[in-house]
Amino acid sequence: MFSTSKWKRPEILLFIMAAAMPLAIGTWQALLNNFAIERAAFTGVEIGILQSLREIPGFLSFAVVFVLVLMREQTLALVSLLLLGIGTAATGYFPSAIGLYATTVLMSTGFHYYETVNQSLQLQWFEKTTAAHNMGRMVAIGSFASLLVYGLVWMMLDILDVTMETVYLIGGGATVSIVVFCWLVFPYFPQKVAQHKKVILRKRYWLFYALQFLGGARRQIFVVFAGFLMVEKFGFDAAAISIMFLVNGALNMICAPQIGKLIGRWGERRSLTVEYIGLVIIFLGYAFVQNPWIAVALYILDHLFFSMAIAMKTYFQKIADPKDMAPTAGVSLTINHIAAVVLPVAYGGLWIISPAAVFITGAALASVSLVLSRFIPLLPEAGNEVCWRSAP
Repeated sequence: MFSTSKWKRPEILLFIMAAAMPLAIGTWQALLNNFAIERAAFTGVEIGILQSLREIPGFLSFAVVFVLVLMREQTLALVSLLLLGIGTAATGYFPSAIGLYATTVLMSTGFHYYETVNQSLQLQWFEKTTAAHNMGRMVAIGSFASLLVYGLVWMMLDILDVTMETVYLIGGGATVSIVVFCWLVFPYFPQKVAQHKKVILRKRYWLFYALQFLGGARRQIFVVFAGFLMVEKFGFDAAAISIMFLVNGALNMICAPQIGKLIGRWGERRSLTVEYIGLVIIFLGYAFVQNPWIAVALYILDHLFFSMAIAMKTYFQKIADPKDMAPTAGVSLTINHIAAVVLPVAYGGLWIISPAAVFITGAALASVSLVLSRFIPLLPEAGNEVCWRSAP
């Protein structure tokens, strides 16, 4: 394994990076809708364009394999976090459509390339028997960091009367500081299996690809429009949004490790079935909700179901060739973002006509995912990727 000091281990580096990422992205998300509306006079059309631009680096995540020719995965993970922090810190100082588009692309490039490499490192560094639990622990750590961010954002905005520009600077700067710490303190951890340095598409991974595509399309509806619904329809201010995120972070911090253990016991098929049934109900709720408290409850439940997506990663880990982890992480994120590049703009126009229709299509996408999830074998492995006789 890895011969390092007691705490300078690869999993500890993953846990620290899991804490660093939400400091920037959590700040960006908590302030975005209010900053865009109050400072840049965004409507649903502009926010849709911004979110589509945000997803372009995710769509190009397959190119990570070419970057890995120039630098190691561990190095790329830290460089990506650095870009995320810088992009977030700069956001508040460009309060125009073009400015927000530019800083969003910079921030998003760091975020999506970090997510790609981080997923690959998790699949390589975590043992299969404990992967779901450790991934749950990473979600919990990220949730704790998000909890800290949302609490500080609320305190700075509502109590200390700090400007949104300064809050962006603090959140992005914190991530940059942690990246520098990791760069100086942690050694390079050698790879157990050399990764392919080319784009990999395998027919036997088709079910994983299909679920990734649908998940990306469905997730965009939540990321772009669920929060926008709270601000536009129910008039939530930035402090109220931060409190809602605070509750999400607390629940995920508590529940994510237990969800990881549950996935280990239930298996991927049952876990994803539960997730998709829940998402159908939640999206239909978004479509017709009139009470802000019910909307908040739906939002919190929706966020909790994110942890169930760990089952997607462990399903791939069980069926994949170990050399495919890095290239497939990039390809899968690209597939996840195919619809994400187009849908926010299209849905921005649909939102003006009927916000309910946006969420009804989300329920439809979750329904298709539910059907496909039933083809995951009870015991997935290489050579047993798909079970054509779906269990009832």
